[in-house]
Amino acid sequence: MNLDFLETNFYKVVRRVATERGVKAYLIGGFVRDLVLDRPSKDIDIVCEGSGIEFAKLVAKALDESIHVTYYKTFGTAAFKYESISYEFVGARKESYHRESRKPIVEDGTIEDDQQRRDFTINALAISLNDGDFGSLIDPFNGIEHIQNRMIKTPLDPDITFSDDPLRMFRAIRFASQLHYDIEEETYSAIYKNAHRISIISMERIHTELNKIIESEIPSKGFIMMFQTGLLKLIFPEFIALHGVENYEGKGHKDNFYHTLQVLDNVAKTSNNLWLRWAAILHDIAKPLTKAFDSKNGWSFHQHEVVGSKMVLKIFKHFKLPLDEKMLFVRKMVYLHLRPIVLSKEEITDAAIRRLLFEAGDDIDELMTLCEADITSKNEEKVKKYLNNFKHVRIKLIEIEEKDKVRNFQPPISGALIMEHFRIGPSKEVGIIKNEIKESILDGIIKNDFQEAFKMMVEIGNRLGMDSTKA
Repeated sequence: MNLDFLETNFYKVVRRVATERGVKAYLIGGFVRDLVLDRPSKDIDIVCEGSGIEFAKLVAKALDESIHVTYYKTFGTAAFKYESISYEFVGARKESYHRESRKPIVEDGTIEDDQQRRDFTINALAISLNDGDFGSLIDPFNGIEHIQNRMIKTPLDPDITFSDDPLRMFRAIRFASQLHYDIEEETYSAIYKNAHRISIISMERIHTELNKIIESEIPSKGFIMMFQTGLLKLIFPEFIALHGVENYEGKGHKDNFYHTLQVLDNVAKTSNNLWLRWAAILHDIAKPLTKAFDSKNGWSFHQHEVVGSKMVLKIFKHFKLPLDEKMLFVRKMVYLHLRPIVLSKEEITDAAIRRLLFEAGDDIDELMTLCEADITSKNEEKVKKYLNNFKHVRIKLIEIEEKDKVRNFQPPISGALIMEHFRIGPSKEVGIIKNEIKESILDGIIKNDFQEAFKMMVEIGNRLGMDSTKA
């Protein structure tokens, strides 16, 4: 563990102020953990015995009187930025909880009290900033050993830890997923035992942890832990409904739960886009609702992409996720996720490519990434064949876009021009003309060109009995 940073001016000042004021101060938590792991960390927390706000003000004044300290009396925290680095100060605390709330009763405490209230042993590490033992590591719960053994464990009885603050169950899974750690057996059992307590946690707090799991390198690990401990069933029953295989007349469908997790992992290998990963999670979400069987064709999930796209809004509302363009992107991905797959199975026509470009618009690359990730057959030759076909689809997409410019295109004839030319007001005929021109461009009957579109406008208008001679 490299402690050279302790020689910088900031830490020298902290040490001096702590000594002069008789305050005990420590680096603590995630920053120390990441220091041991040699990972970059954005959060630098300093805990002191006494008022964190007053200590922060003293340190800031000693560094530079112009530093602005932001503080929150309710939480006893203070923060400021120095030389482009953010520091947060808090007084050492001990906590107790009411059963129906995750808001603790907080009292002043010692560094020992503060370490005991930490969620996991790897987050209870502290480094002294005091004379006499400056720079020494304080590790009362064997956090270093647990880092070496790649293990998540609570400092105290996990039943108490998780019952007091149920969000810590998600944090345990999130850290295990992010760091590729295992959860210690007793701690893991306590998550299963206390899973029902998650009901007192707001969905905003849950989706923050869930998104971090989704953003981890292998997100399926976190989902499987949530599944095994019962948390997933409580927060996301639609996803649980994907689990299992039904057999009828000797025919079974694949387990769409594990298929979806494999698609999610596949997307994670090539994209850091959180919302594309959400699209992977939801792409088959409607299969349980659309599942049907007939003796001739076996299992089918007719229009699951349509039904699934309609479920996206409800699921986003449930998780308190943003209902803006991010949700619309996920909904579009779910709705379109079968289109490139169909193209890869048959002869690729220019018209089909134009329609795909028109509907996907600027999201075409993300859609192709999702569709390639959706190929999860255990037959390696089959996967290789599909992926090779997708290469041809990608090439064709580039060729058609360069030639026809139909990505996000607007038909060259506007409704205003149609009304002006035929001297009519808003009517169904305007819509008919606009739609027929658009379809003709997508089908390649005419080019995406004003002159050709104008000529077609006149022809359609005449066919509809509209007089263009008045124009």
